[in-house]
Amino acid sequence: MSSHELKIGIIGSGGRGYLAQHAHQPDRGARIVACCDTDAHALADNRTRYGADIFVTNDYRALLAQDLDAVFICTPDFLHEEHAVAALARVPAVYLEKPMAITIAGCDRILAAARTHGARLFVGHNMRYMNIFRKMRALIAEGAIGRVTSVWCRHFICYGGDAYFRDWHSERKNVTGLLLQKGAHDIDVIHWLTGAYTQRVAAFGNLSVYDKLPRRSDGVPGRRDVRAEHWPPRTLTGFSAAMDVEDQTAVIMQLENDIIATYMQCHYTPDACRNYTVIGDEGRLENLGDGPEDPIMLWNKRRSAWGGYRIFGDRVHYGDAADASGHGGADAAIVTEFLEFARNGGDTTATPEAARMSVATGCQATASLRNGGAPLDIPPLPPHLQS
Repeated sequence: MSSHELKIGIIGSGGRGYLAQHAHQPDRGARIVACCDTDAHALADNRTRYGADIFVTNDYRALLAQDLDAVFICTPDFLHEEHAVAALARVPAVYLEKPMAITIAGCDRILAAARTHGARLFVGHNMRYMNIFRKMRALIAEGAIGRVTSVWCRHFICYGGDAYFRDWHSERKNVTGLLLQKGAHDIDVIHWLTGAYTQRVAAFGNLSVYDKLPRRSDGVPGRRDVRAEHWPPRTLTGFSAAMDVEDQTAVIMQLENDIIATYMQCHYTPDACRNYTVIGDEGRLENLGDGPEDPIMLWNKRRSAWGGYRIFGDRVHYGDAADASGHGGADAAIVTEFLEFARNGGDTTATPEAARMSVATGCQATASLRNGGAPLDIPPLPPHLQS
């Protein structure tokens, strides 16, 4: 692609679409010129942010009819497949928010569309760009814990009742399950830290709290309303009338290279954090919090015959707190990489293949927990879609 100014559109320009503001760089060769959203207030805000003369519409097809070099797709999960397939046929470079789709077949159709049209597909797994996880991966690559053999991830989500059980996330038809919708991030990071994909899963989960609380009487999903005073969950009302996704899950994953991983997710904790423990044959790493200034503990010494427990590691590391844009430094970094990819192609930190394998693992884990924990294999990427 030439060095002319990139003309960029956003499908789903409200909500998560705010991410694309980092791509609006009129003085550096990139400009938001078109926005699409079903919310008129979002479009009004887009005009204020990007200029009164931008193209705005509530129909993604009208946006894709514009002369664009790149497009961000930041719509709800159940629309990703439709929007991505259409965009890849019209626009040279596409940024697609995670998860790639809510089914394995949907992911494969998106990958096929990118290959058919020769378009550049970028999937927004932004946790690969968070300072703390980049540092953890660097430590692993340096051999700080030897050969990785195991990963444990605990995901505490305090705002589940403020968000996911009030809006479209509460229904399987829209997300498959929160083990996929939220877990896609963590599954991808497990794959990234270990350098291995999941081959087989077994999972358990249930709807243990929110199905017992008062629902909206009109049957219409509400809007997320995240507040510190929304605690404990049993004191709240106004949850979605339709609700069939799990609010707690536990997964065991058999990865390549004989690596074992576990992932646990709960949507009614008082705190919010992703806590990873990565164990190797020469030590272990653990992040205490996932913000840009939170520590990474490294234990790689045995202090006594019985070992003992030390809350602080033998060494303590930190990510780059100076780079602290949204999502722990990820938002600006991931958009910068996408713009470079849109212009020149090349390798990216997050990849479509990895995004597909994250969804495939999340889908099969969800199927397992809904079938009594039966172990299920992960379908590999079809040969004709491999890069």
